[in-house]
Amino acid sequence: MEANMNLLHDVGIQTTHWLQQRFQGSQDWFLFISYAADLRNAFFVLFPIWFHFSEAVGIRLIWVAVIGDWLNLVFKWILFGERPYWWVLDTDYYGNSSAPEIQQFPLTCETGPGSPSGHAMGAAGVYYVMVTALLSAAGGEKQSRTLGYWVLWTVLWIGFWAVQVCVCMSRVFIAAHFPHQVIAGVFSGMAVAKTFQHVRCIYHASFHRYLGITIFLFSFTLGFYLLLWTFGVDLLWTLEKAQKWCSNPEWVHIDTTPFASLLRNLGILFGLGLALNCHLYQESSRLKQGQQLPFRLGCIAASLLILHVFDAFKPPSHTQLLFYALSFCKSAAVPLATVGLIPYCLSQLLATQHKKAA
Repeated sequence: MEANMNLLHDVGIQTTHWLQQRFQGSQDWFLFISYAADLRNAFFVLFPIWFHFSEAVGIRLIWVAVIGDWLNLVFKWILFGERPYWWVLDTDYYGNSSAPEIQQFPLTCETGPGSPSGHAMGAAGVYYVMVTALLSAAGGEKQSRTLGYWVLWTVLWIGFWAVQVCVCMSRVFIAAHFPHQVIAGVFSGMAVAKTFQHVRCIYHASFHRYLGITIFLFSFTLGFYLLLWTFGVDLLWTLEKAQKWCSNPEWVHIDTTPFASLLRNLGILFGLGLALNCHLYQESSRLKQGQQLPFRLGCIAASLLILHVFDAFKPPSHTQLLFYALSFCKSAAVPLATVGLIPYCLSQLLATQHKKAA
C-alpha cells in the first residue's frame, strides 16, 4: 500500500515539476485562481449577488459550501493525505538520488491534510449550484426547450469544466495538492451539490434547526478529534509538517488550520439561520421592496461594499481561542448584514423617500 502511494505521489511531484517548468511565467495567474477559488469569495462575493436575485439559490449555495467543506475536513482526517510541498522534502522515496526541485509560493503552505482538495471541492460545489440554477431559470419545460437553451447549456458546462481544470492545475502548480486529490475534490463537490438539489427543507428551516445543525457539526468534529486523540492519533500532525518544510515561515497561517475553517463555516451557517428568522428580514420582505430590480441591485452593491470592509478585518492570531471566536463572529456577520440589515435599511430609506414624495 505504501509503495503504491509513494508511486502515486511521485507521479504527482513530476506533474507539479513539469507544470512549474512549462508555465514558469504564469505563476501570478495560478496564484490568482487559487485565491479566487477560496470559499471566502463564495461567502463574501457570490452569496450576496445570488441571494438578492434568487433567495433559494443563495441559501443552497451556502449549504453546499458549508456542508461540503465540513465533509472535506472529515475526509481529510480519515485519509491522512500528504501535500506535495512537504512530502517531496520529507520522504525517503528518492533515496540517494536527488528529488525534483519544487518551488513554493505564498499560498502553498496550507496546514491541513491534502486529500481531497478543499479548493477543488468548494469550487465544484459552488459552480455546480450556479450553473444548474441558470439552466433551471432558462429551461422551462423539458419538451419546450429551444436551440438557444442547448447552446446555453453547452456554454455553461464548458465554462464549468474550464473553471475546474484551472483550479486543479493551480493547486497542483503551487504544490498544495497532488493530482489525485484535486480530482477527488471536484467529484466530491459535485456530489454534494447534486444532493442538495433534492433537499427542500433548507429553504424553510427555523432558527432552532440551524442552531441544532451548527451544534451537531461542531460537536461531531470535536468528538471525532478527541476520540482519535485518545487512541494516540494526532489529527494536527500536518501543522508540524507545514512549519518544518515551508520555505517561508510567514506563509504558514493559522486561518488554514482545520478548526479555523470549521468555525468560519459554522459561523456562516449560524448567521444565515439567524438572519432568515430575524425581524429585519421579515420586515424588509413584508414591504416587498425586494421585488424591484433597483432595490435588488442596491442591496447587492451595499452588501459587496460592507462585506469588503468585513473581509479587511483580520482577527488577532496570537491567541488561538480568541482567533477562532472572532472568526466565528465575523463569519456570522456576513449573512446577517446581507440578508437582514442591509435590505431592511434600504427598504426603510426607500419607504421614507416615498412618503416625502407623496
